[in-house]
Amino acid sequence: MSDLYQEENVSNATRTAIFAAIIAAAAPGAYAQTGTTPDTHATMSDTRTAVTSHIIQSDEVRASKMMGSPVYDRQNQDIGKVSDIILNKDGKVDAVVVDVGTFLGMGGKRVAVPLSDIKSDHNRLTLDKTKEQLKQMAAYQLENPNTGAGTSTSPTTGGHLGR
Repeated sequence: MSDLYQEENVSNATRTAIFAAIIAAAAPGAYAQTGTTPDTHATMSDTRTAVTSHIIQSDEVRASKMMGSPVYDRQNQDIGKVSDIILNKDGKVDAVVVDVGTFLGMGGKRVAVPLSDIKSDHNRLTLDKTKEQLKQMAAYQLENPNTGAGTSTSPTTGGHLGR
C-alpha cells in the first residue's frame, strides 16, 4: 500500500511541477506584451489612432472579403463587383472601385464610388444605384500614365501609409 501511495504523490508532484513550469514559461511573455516602450517616432502632433480591439467588430468589413464581392442594387440585382479599394496617402479608403458590365472579362468599365455609399446588408454589399447609373459614371483609371501612380506597390514617395 505504501508503494501505491508513493506513486500517487510522485504523480501529483510531477503534475504540479509541470504546471508550474508552464506557468513560469508563459509569464515572461505576458509581461512582455503588457510592457510599454516609448515610441521614438511619435510626436505631440501625431494623429495616428491606436487599435482599440483585437477582434473584428460588427461594424467593420475585411478588405480581403470585399475584393471580388458582388455588389447589388436595392432591387437585389447584381450590378457589378468590387475590383479594387483605393487608399489615400493617410491610409484611409478614398474610393471603392466597382467593375460594371463586364462579362467573361470583356466589356464594361470600372467606376469609383465612395465607401460610405456601399452598405453591408445580410453579408452582401449593396449600393443605392442602378447598373445603368453606374454605367453613366466616368470610368476610373487604376493607373495614371502621367505620374506613374497605381503602378507600384508602395507610395511613390517611398513613405509609409498613415504616417
